[in-house]
Amino acid sequence: MAVAQILKQKGRTVVTVRPNQTLNEVAGILAQHRIGAVVVIDASGGIAGIVSERDVVKAIAAHGANALALAAREVMMVEVRTCSPRDTEAELMGWMTEHRIRHLPVIEDGKLAGMVSIGDVVKYRIETIEQESEQLKSYISSAG
Repeated sequence: MAVAQILKQKGRTVVTVRPNQTLNEVAGILAQHRIGAVVVIDASGGIAGIVSERDVVKAIAAHGANALALAAREVMMVEVRTCSPRDTEAELMGWMTEHRIRHLPVIEDGKLAGMVSIGDVVKYRIETIEQESEQLKSYISSAG
């Protein structure tokens, strides 16, 4: 249930763009919100793809400055891996490592319900370890 806890802490807001928005607009949105990826939403509100900082860099490497005029649909990753609020941090870390991705949209009841980044997972894991450490210290000091 790590995803549910992460979303409780960080919120469920997901920054989205439309498939026809330019890469220049997408880059501006990424910078404005200080995030690493946006979900591309189709006309029916479903996930059409995802554009990450890595996709922006690849497009610029391939097309130079002309890449900024490309539409999000031209550079987005269309095979989007997702997770659910019931998934654990161990599952997320495994998927993110195996598939070399840093952002997972969260789907709940068939709808986009949030976004989890590798930074969110690491933060959650550190907080969990710190809590366990404090509990062990407390237990040891009370037992002695």
